[in-house]
Amino acid sequence: MTHKYYSVNVPVEGKDGKTRFRRVGAAFPNKDGAKSFMSIKLDFPVGATELVLFEPKEQDEDDQ
Repeated sequence: MTHKYYSVNVPVEGKDGKTRFRRVGAAFPNKDGAKSFMSIKLDFPVGATELVLFEPKEQDEDDQ
């Protein structure tokens, strides 16, 4: 399945030691021939050192 966007997430370690991913925005592939590959739009300013991209889940697609 081809997606029109990807979910942008930051890894957050819980008190139980497990890593969970909190969504902070979306990334959109640019058109063929563009100078850059992808544009990332954040929901809010993020003071993160790592961003993780995932293909969206079905509920994410309905939210957009």
